[in-house]
Amino acid sequence: MRVRQIAVAAAAAALALTAAGCGSDTEAPGGSEAKSVLQKAKESKKLVIGVKFDQPALGLKKPDGTVEGFDVDVAKYVAKELGVPESGVEFKETTSANREAFIQSGQVDLVFATYSITDERKQKVTFGGPYYVAHQDTLVRADDNSIKKAQDLKDKKLCKAAGSNSYKRVIDPPPDGQLDIDATPVDASSYSECVAKLKNKALDAVTTDDLILAGFANQQKGTFKVVSDPFSDEKYGVGMKKGDTETCNAVNAAVTKMFEDGTAKTLLEKHFDGTGLKLDFEVPKAEGCA
Repeated sequence: MRVRQIAVAAAAAALALTAAGCGSDTEAPGGSEAKSVLQKAKESKKLVIGVKFDQPALGLKKPDGTVEGFDVDVAKYVAKELGVPESGVEFKETTSANREAFIQSGQVDLVFATYSITDERKQKVTFGGPYYVAHQDTLVRADDNSIKKAQDLKDKKLCKAAGSNSYKRVIDPPPDGQLDIDATPVDASSYSECVAKLKNKALDAVTTDDLILAGFANQQKGTFKVVSDPFSDEKYGVGMKKGDTETCNAVNAAVTKMFEDGTAKTLLEKHFDGTGLKLDFEVPKAEGCA
């Protein structure tokens, strides 16, 4: 009898463990069903959005603690279309190095942070958009006439910003890279550090999206210049948790509306007029939410 009681107890324990491990993949902590960002937005009227804090004209934190820039304004527009007023948006500093981690861990709901859509990143997150297509270019010191085009980067010291793939497009061959130029990468934690190192002559050039470079050049007029030799398309996407197609479709609808009602043109001119960039006011072709 004692042996039978032990066997019954063990079977019951095993059954309980099995049941505990059979929860739905869509369940959130606490047993409730996981919600899409769109559902959260509609119900709570709040969102946490990741943006850069150190990129002029795109995402820059001001002395009063507020954040301004093109990415920030686009995020506000999209949030409103999802049902969240500006007062319900919390902006969290997000860098190139931690964008995927912040999305996957739930520290942010969406990311608007010069986040180029790539096949590699699509394995980790879902992208809405793009909400703009920038082009990779090169920033040099204003008095440096040795670099007039991308090919002149051979044997130069090139900034390698943590979490960014831009430098690879210069130094790697296709298909992962593009130009296959023999340049020397110099590590930096962010593009703001890249620009500081460029100014101090610790490196020769910074290469990344032209919107980013134009913002830095405009912030310190006369210190830097953009080479104006673009060599790639950088599709700025809205990052969210992998598989959140409901939110992705809603974001795409918001981006289309933003261009059709003229808001995108207004925002682009607000932040980049006078920088010399040729701005595109057409609705970018959506990548799809699969």
